[in-house]
Amino acid sequence: MQRVVLKGKQIRLEPLELDHTDALVAASAGDAELYRWSPVPQTKEAATKYIETALAWSEAGKALAFAVVRLSDEQVVGSTRFFEIERFASPAGHDRHALATPDVCEIGYTWYSRSAVRTAVNTEAKLLLLTHAFETWKVLRVCLHTDIRNERSRAAMERIGCKFEGILRAHRIAADFIARDSARYSIVAAEWQEVKLNLQRHLLPRQ
Repeated sequence: MQRVVLKGKQIRLEPLELDHTDALVAASAGDAELYRWSPVPQTKEAATKYIETALAWSEAGKALAFAVVRLSDEQVVGSTRFFEIERFASPAGHDRHALATPDVCEIGYTWYSRSAVRTAVNTEAKLLLLTHAFETWKVLRVCLHTDIRNERSRAAMERIGCKFEGILRAHRIAADFIARDSARYSIVAAEWQEVKLNLQRHLLPRQ
């Protein structure tokens, strides 16, 4: 999977590397309650393993992980990634058969430092990721999942225009190590322009 840098007006998404280990630990420090529903590395050992796993998934073509860098101070303020990157088995002659890009993917493993929460960071990160997915890769669908108990994350997905598809029971291991139920959301290609405009509106300066 080709690694890319995605740059906006307030943040830069750069490929996650082992060089980001200390910065990730610093970003996640001091606020365990903020990560109640998200598996976030809060020690150097955990961050190293987190990044090594992301790199292995990238090497296998299954994921593309980023460090989220705030441009105003060049601080790493979190991480996010594409994963569950998938190509369909389109038959020869199908208009997607010869494409080298994914057909569908998921966005997740998203978390931010306390200083980035309730700022434009997440909105711009989603705009950068979704623009790349729909306009560069030309995917058919992007999925997002969250712990059914994570009201803040669910509200954020609904606010940008993601469509709720249902509940996947015992879907993944939760941050508290139970088999969590996941709320599933998605955006399909036909909905992208409306979602894009919505994200851009949220990024406009408040009057």
